[in-house]
Amino acid sequence: MTQIHDEPWVLGIDTSNYTTSMAAVSLQGVVLGHQRKLLPVEKGERGLRQSDAVFAHLKAMDSVFNLLQHPSNPPIAIGVSDRPRALSQSYMPVFLVGLQFAKVMSQMLHVPLFLYSHQEGHIEAGIYSAQMPTTPSFLAVHLSGGTTELLLVTKNKTGYEEQIIAETGDLSAGQFVDRIGVAMGLPFPAGPSLEKLAKDSKNVISIPSFFREGKVSFSGAETKAQQFLEAGVANSDLARGVENCIATTLEKMILWSAKKTGLTSVLLVGGVAANQTIKDRLRHRLEHPFVQITLYFASPELSSDNAVGIALLAASAVRES
Repeated sequence: MTQIHDEPWVLGIDTSNYTTSMAAVSLQGVVLGHQRKLLPVEKGERGLRQSDAVFAHLKAMDSVFNLLQHPSNPPIAIGVSDRPRALSQSYMPVFLVGLQFAKVMSQMLHVPLFLYSHQEGHIEAGIYSAQMPTTPSFLAVHLSGGTTELLLVTKNKTGYEEQIIAETGDLSAGQFVDRIGVAMGLPFPAGPSLEKLAKDSKNVISIPSFFREGKVSFSGAETKAQQFLEAGVANSDLARGVENCIATTLEKMILWSAKKTGLTSVLLVGGVAANQTIKDRLRHRLEHPFVQITLYFASPELSSDNAVGIALLAASAVRES
């Protein structure tokens, strides 16, 4: 662990499905350091059971904290994600690990504890890294291994209110990527390897996309992609086909949601949103002068699961208290 000069700082903690994350930010909202550790997934597997993920988080917490760059003095507040979404019934066991760790530290240090949803953390990290201008309401697309949602986001005193405008009815975009990637022999999570593989594509294949009245579906796309794989289509061409399918689906979803809400500022967060091909395609199509949608992408470093957004939200809560 590297320590830096003493100043008031806030600790952020996030224990998501596949990543143990911690971040340190100054009271003014400057990121001092952040660390994360991917939970181990056996080769050929497409994820972790919650019980295994909880155990893996427990083993990772101390090492992630020890690697975190932060001042030598204790934090003045702690922020933690305690649920997937900002809904009363939203629950997932993995978040209990970070929550209990945060509660103990808060009680021991006698500092305030602020609770947020994992999704709020993604949004805040995205706004920070994309340098998105402040606006009362905007659209946000959350693309990850467990989520494909387009949200109407409104800032409130403690975090964000999120209304789902469009969402998947079956697989998430990340599950689609991981299922096809693992079937091709790529490691889990498959996103980075699939993107690298797609760069060698020489032939365009078409995988159908589906979006209708706020509902996305990737199950048919997965079936078609598996058929291409069994037919011997080159892995690089299949990888590019998966990227194009997701990009087309997102384009339809964003256009429909912008028309429905009248909002044209769109933030994209989550691991799948880091794919450069998808970003380039969306920018080319949606930021065209005749469309006039403005896209903001979280930085590649802060697209995937991290605790930076949680720490930033907690620092803001301290400043406003």
